[in-house]
Amino acid sequence: MFVGSGTLLNVVTVLVGSGLGVALGGRLPERVRRVVTDGLGLVTLLVAAVAAADVLDADLAAATGTGAPMLIVLGAVLIGGIVGAALDLDGRLVALGRWTERRLARRTVAADRGSDAGSDAESDAGSDPARTDRFTAGFVAASLVFCTGPLTVLGSLNDGLGNGAEQLYLKATLDGFAAIAFAATFGWGVAASALTVVVVQGGLTLVGLVVGDVLPAAHVAALSAVGGVLLVGVALRLLDVAQVAVASLLPALVVAPLLVEAVVRLR
Repeated sequence: MFVGSGTLLNVVTVLVGSGLGVALGGRLPERVRRVVTDGLGLVTLLVAAVAAADVLDADLAAATGTGAPMLIVLGAVLIGGIVGAALDLDGRLVALGRWTERRLARRTVAADRGSDAGSDAESDAGSDPARTDRFTAGFVAASLVFCTGPLTVLGSLNDGLGNGAEQLYLKATLDGFAAIAFAATFGWGVAASALTVVVVQGGLTLVGLVVGDVLPAAHVAALSAVGGVLLVGVALRLLDVAQVAVASLLPALVVAPLLVEAVVRLR
């Protein structure tokens, strides 16, 4: 298969799953959709725990010392959170979701009523806060779940490095089923998250093509552990426990391997 095939398949499964979820969601009562979302949150917690367990990875401990991995994860989350908050990444992601919802609403109405209805559609979309918030919530939640896990980073890099896209094929399958569950609750905002998948996974695949295999096992373990921590935040959002600004923590995925490299050089 060609480089980028994993991301392409992932986009297809998200779109197909979203369509099925929207078709199914209208036939499900609210209590059933809530249970489905809670179930997805619990499974996300399980995936997060598996990924976060890489903080105990033997290669990471050997490279940095037995007491350093936990501090590296903590430092990465704190530093990454400060950077993300300064850039207001969470607010920007929410704004992107609302902008996407307005654009899609405008095009839909324009197709039905003619080009003159375009501006009316945008104002109509903005006049329905509940609908807009539901679309945005679906876009943000799905984007975070689909793009913050270790499979996203590692699978995309491996695809770009020419090591195959098997990890992304697995992720695409999981995301397809998750999209059904999300879209049954949140609607078409989940389908819009395919744009985030293209940008994030496509960008990481290009990074793999350009820089080659530069991340040693210890660095990858730290990155995976931080990814697991971020997924805990996603699960808490899904379970309505806390609205963690996960998007603002995303720079931690970059900070983690940098901290590992700094510790290795200082030892």
